[in-house]
Amino acid sequence: MVKHQYYYHDLSDDLVTTKDQDYHLASNYTILPTSAGHRFWSTIIKRVAHLASIIYNRVIVRVHIIGKEKLAAAHGQGYFIYGNHTQAFGDAILPLSFLPANNYYAICAQANWSIPILGKLVVPYFGLPVGYNLQESGKLVKAVKKVIKASKTVVIYPEAHVWPYYTKIRPFSATSMHFPIALNVPSFVMTTTYHRPKRGKQPQIIVYLDGPFYPDNNLNKKQAQNKLHKQIYTMMQKRAALSDYQYCTYTKKD
Repeated sequence: MVKHQYYYHDLSDDLVTTKDQDYHLASNYTILPTSAGHRFWSTIIKRVAHLASIIYNRVIVRVHIIGKEKLAAAHGQGYFIYGNHTQAFGDAILPLSFLPANNYYAICAQANWSIPILGKLVVPYFGLPVGYNLQESGKLVKAVKKVIKASKTVVIYPEAHVWPYYTKIRPFSATSMHFPIALNVPSFVMTTTYHRPKRGKQPQIIVYLDGPFYPDNNLNKKQAQNKLHKQIYTMMQKRAALSDYQYCTYTKKD
């Protein structure tokens, strides 16, 4: 049974919006705060987030993850994970099912910092905000480099906007492969798929992890981005094709 129907003009449409969709962080905002107070709170909130992930992913929605062992190939170094964006809340804590809370960061829109309570108390300790200008973009680049150099993981949802329970992969630019090529580190693919439930209406969620995919150092930057993009996108499509249940429908407007 269909839970909700969405209408769109283009596959890049933002279908899930909030009243603070255009929220901007202050110009002096610090990514990865390091004060004693922030470090203390970070320790607490990361433990709480890990517990919340266990409750949500294993008990409430019962996510089944296949391929976690593949991440061992990149043990001891920083790397990226690319995922399809189909859960507004679930995608934020899904990686905590297989990544240590201290190692997990995600590139996300500044609007996430406007979410009541979570935007102030949780997001700053996991989120790396996308910049609206050159100065902000520069901050993001420095933060990502710092995180990867510290052998941690950055999750990227290259489709940018969440489409709830969408069972296909939307187009995204090869420029989304900039960081792994620039930093010469591996990437993995995390594809969420939806399947007919054994009981009830909520779909069974199966997440596939694939990789690693390495930059081709024999190519120039643009060529390497295009090659990695093709590898990531093709793998996402392959896994997404395993979905066999539509919880929501999407209709293109004329």
